[in-house]
Amino acid sequence: MTDIKLPAILSNTLPTLDALTSSIGVPRDILASQDEIEGAWQNLPRVLQKIPPELRTAPLGRMCIAIAVGLFDSAINYIWNLSIVELRDKVRRFGLNVVSQVTSKRDFDEQTLVEMKDAELLLLCLKLNLITEDGYFFLDQCRDIRNNFSAAHPGVGNIDDHEFVSYANRCAKYALNNEINPVGVDLSAFITAIKASKFTDEQASQWIKRISGTHEAQQNLIFGSLHGIYCDPKSQEEARVNALGISAHFAPSFTPKAKSDLVNRHHNYIADGVVDRHTASKQFFEKLGMLALLGEHEVHAVISNAVQRLLQAHLGMNNFYNEPPFSERLLELSSQVAIPESVKQEFVEVVVTCATGNTYGVCRAAVPDYHKMVKGFSPSEIDIMLALPNTKSTLARRIESSLSCKRRFQELVKLLDASSVSSSNLGAYNSWLTVDLT
Repeated sequence: MTDIKLPAILSNTLPTLDALTSSIGVPRDILASQDEIEGAWQNLPRVLQKIPPELRTAPLGRMCIAIAVGLFDSAINYIWNLSIVELRDKVRRFGLNVVSQVTSKRDFDEQTLVEMKDAELLLLCLKLNLITEDGYFFLDQCRDIRNNFSAAHPGVGNIDDHEFVSYANRCAKYALNNEINPVGVDLSAFITAIKASKFTDEQASQWIKRISGTHEAQQNLIFGSLHGIYCDPKSQEEARVNALGISAHFAPSFTPKAKSDLVNRHHNYIADGVVDRHTASKQFFEKLGMLALLGEHEVHAVISNAVQRLLQAHLGMNNFYNEPPFSERLLELSSQVAIPESVKQEFVEVVVTCATGNTYGVCRAAVPDYHKMVKGFSPSEIDIMLALPNTKSTLARRIESSLSCKRRFQELVKLLDASSVSSSNLGAYNSWLTVDLT
């Protein structure tokens, strides 16, 4: 972009202004002074440089002419009108059909946009993330200055060259900049696509790209819709898979607001007594690795249910073939969240019992899962584990009656880190390490 160089105008313009005001009998001070015109004119190129060439249209030319003749009040009006036109264009580029999905305004169309007051337009642009919070603050001040110090209304006073340059700079920086604005996602089209059929990799990639390109407010709306589709018992499995897949891509970068909105939706299902949606919602959080966001009561229920299913598989027929899916799920859950105190005993006892196996052996495919969980035991969980052989439990009976079970339990103890063992259980820990089971 080439530097803007304005022509020297003062030597010709100022004498003309003096002569003109004198000839019609009005004071010279109805216009800006020579020093003020000169100051504004010298600083104007830096402001113009910030405005993209395609926006240097007729209003900007009129603004320059108004400055040259000392009509700062008219210059204010010209650059403000240009700013409003550009902000409307930003909304159009975002998508008029999408605005109603993000805001409470129904049937938002071209006429609605044009009829909006300047204050309403600024608020809309802020909500759509077309301007920043700083931009909104400064542009709203510009709106107030325009209403009170420009030629658009009877003025309450005049502004000098410093105030005008600051005003124009704010318009150029926050309204007329050439930053890439987010483009809204047509939510109705997105939902239709989600429910139509399972996404191909190309489809998923395209929708992820569009969602990434929109603003935070609409992203949060989309994430809530995806959660709703997943939890809706009427949703087809392909739609639920699509919803989960898109959500999983964005889950690691969910904002605190996005997480809060999803948790609120989850608890609304509880309050409304919608059991099927509530159950599906727990699965949604679990699969996204966000189980920790739910309350301890919710986490207790999820962990306890997973523990009981693993135990049932372990005690059932063909347990060596049936345990792996349940051990894998419990490992995934325990990796997401700390085990609540209320379910620790149950969790540790079942994991150690399954890992120790029975007189026939142990499920080899599930052993890696069990070992990872044992290695991840907290100090309090280690205390529970070391106390189990002295309780009236299935594990204690197996250790007492089977040398192979006793050996496997010893191998589990060796997985524990000595630094995590409490002083009260250090004796039991060392005893298991040193006992000869050959």
